[in-house]
Amino acid sequence: MSLRTTGSVLVVFFWSVTGVHGQNCSRVTYIKRRICVLKGSSVDISCTYDGYNDVTSSLWISPKQSGRWRDKLIPEDLTTDPGYAGRVEYPDQESRRSRGPFTLRITDVREEDSAEYRFTFKTENNYTWGHNLPGTTLTVTGLQVELIPKWWSEYKTLTCNPTCPLPGNHTYIWYKNGQHIDESTSPQYKDSLYRNYQDSYSCAIKGHEDLHSPAVCVYGQYCIRVSYTKRRICVLKGSSVDISCTHGSYYSVTSSLWFSPKQSGRWTDKLIPEDLTTDPGYAGRVQYPYISSRTSTLRITDVREEDSAEYRFTLETENNYTWGQSLPGTTLTVTGLQVKMTPPTFNEGQNVTLTCSSTCTRIDNPTYTWYKKNVASPKASGQSYSITNIRSEDSGEYYCEAENKYGRLNSSTLFVDVLYNPKNTSVSVSPSGEIVEGSSVTLTCSSDANPPVNKYTWYKKNVTSPKASGQSYSITNITSEHSGEYYCEAENFNASQKSTTLTIIITGN
Repeated sequence: MSLRTTGSVLVVFFWSVTGVHGQNCSRVTYIKRRICVLKGSSVDISCTYDGYNDVTSSLWISPKQSGRWRDKLIPEDLTTDPGYAGRVEYPDQESRRSRGPFTLRITDVREEDSAEYRFTFKTENNYTWGHNLPGTTLTVTGLQVELIPKWWSEYKTLTCNPTCPLPGNHTYIWYKNGQHIDESTSPQYKDSLYRNYQDSYSCAIKGHEDLHSPAVCVYGQYCIRVSYTKRRICVLKGSSVDISCTHGSYYSVTSSLWFSPKQSGRWTDKLIPEDLTTDPGYAGRVQYPYISSRTSTLRITDVREEDSAEYRFTLETENNYTWGQSLPGTTLTVTGLQVKMTPPTFNEGQNVTLTCSSTCTRIDNPTYTWYKKNVASPKASGQSYSITNIRSEDSGEYYCEAENKYGRLNSSTLFVDVLYNPKNTSVSVSPSGEIVEGSSVTLTCSSDANPPVNKYTWYKKNVTSPKASGQSYSITNITSEHSGEYYCEAENFNASQKSTTLTIIITGN
């Protein structure tokens, strides 16, 4: 689920090559001019096209560096931008009509994604829609707890504020020391707070509890609070991972532990979470390598797909204050690798791209290497491997290898099946040698094709109608009338090819 503004609709007109008169103008309508979403959520940016000619190719761009784009420059497709790697897709790419809708989807949005996004395309008459007209402006916001007044005061009020106006009506959730305490339709907390040096407060919007604000101290900077170094981590199966946080407290910490509320809804603040070091499912694979008065690290080795979960840190201070277990921690995704092929089917001579992908959007600084099964040396490096002018000999099983500081993992193999028209079509005769009148011969047609040849047809030169069908053509009780040049035609679902001719000469007894 994503949050977005209703924004005003923008309709952009341009005139077709038929001129400015009549009804042949074209227009692009951006569904929303401005969109505001929470950091970490997903967003769809859409437009529709209405024009005389159908769209033949299109892409989305973001002119982030204002003034640098010119009509003569070729804009960069966001799906190829490393800054958006694994987070951008065109969900209606295959099913959409040639006039739209056209949608850009960005997942796990970040503050640096705040920018303007534009749609550009080419029509069947080779008209190119420029990229110098405004599109949709996206603002990515986090939640912040605002203290009023900001200066010293006996009492203060709390307000949950985004940096841009989120659409619709929302329910705001309040947490005290990491523990759920209240829900309200007002962004302002219901009570004024008397000065207390040990309490911290944070907020979230209902439905987006995993996107809560940072905890703030009402007074001073040493209230009880926990901040996770990374909210999301993706690692390769079989590797190791460190999950870390910093924490603060007005009083000394007497005990702490890491836990995982895997069974959603079963944890409450009254339950005592289970220390992962005592969980049989993690036996021998969990340790706390770094613990201090301000930081703590959970290390999991030999990670498995079932370790994909959320991990939280809880602590208790010397005056028995406890950081509760209500607030989300760090979400770990343990990924395998798979290979995707674009296009999914293709003929010999086309360009093909293999992409190494995972079940999560981002792996920490991986390097990718490509291999063909039963070939020792690597074929290429990089997350994508492009094969230009692909040939039948390129057919085979391919896989990718990803490696980072946590470990190395191979994907499953993908069979690259190169389709090609019939080729090397030829005719052979049995028995070979001298053909005597009254004997029998069999002509056989051979051809290489993918998909395989499904139809063979036999012809005699200078004879209009075919002589036979099937891969073999048998002539029994042969006579001088059978003398001549023969050839076959091999056909699959794509095309056909004729063989060279084979001459039959009949000798008398």
